[in-house]
Amino acid sequence: MLIGDRGKYLGIIMGLTFASLLITQQSSIFTGLMTRTYGTITDLSLPEIWVMDPKVQFIDDVKPLQDTGLFRVRGVKGVKWAVPLYKGLLKARLDNGNFQICNVLGLDDATLTGGPPMMIEGSLSDLRRQDSIIVNDVGAATRLARPPREPGGRKIPLQVGDVLEINDKRAIVVGICRVSRRHPEKKSFQRHERE
Repeated sequence: MLIGDRGKYLGIIMGLTFASLLITQQSSIFTGLMTRTYGTITDLSLPEIWVMDPKVQFIDDVKPLQDTGLFRVRGVKGVKWAVPLYKGLLKARLDNGNFQICNVLGLDDATLTGGPPMMIEGSLSDLRRQDSIIVNDVGAATRLARPPREPGGRKIPLQVGDVLEINDKRAIVVGICRVSRRHPEKKSFQRHERE
């Protein structure tokens, strides 16, 4: 019956093809957005259990756990180790004087648990040096890049050895890493916190 009316047949085929394209495209957008929400967890895959403040509502909600909470977790029978992980938003001052808000992760001094999963340049152990940070490759090439030398030129990506100012403190780039993409307006670094 459909083959007898070529116009209707082609219309149905075109409609089904377009509907399939829309379904596939929308599901891929949904999958991409969902992977950005759990990117931090997959990059920091070492811990089996995460403990956080009961008022935390989503992964980028910055509500720190009290220090006494860490000691309570360490006191639970069967827990071999527990270390704090700092996650926050800080201001980085760029060479041109502008500021860029950055996601910052502070790691445990002894174990460096929570470090980036894949290093492009440098080593995770370089974080033990004074004032050191590791910047992700996307942030180094875009938002944190140095301004071009001539007007209309390309930005100069951050390199190992470059210096940034984060919350009015000097930070030396000791490595470039690759992490999962997160919210598009924020760039991530890993920073070693000394207390």
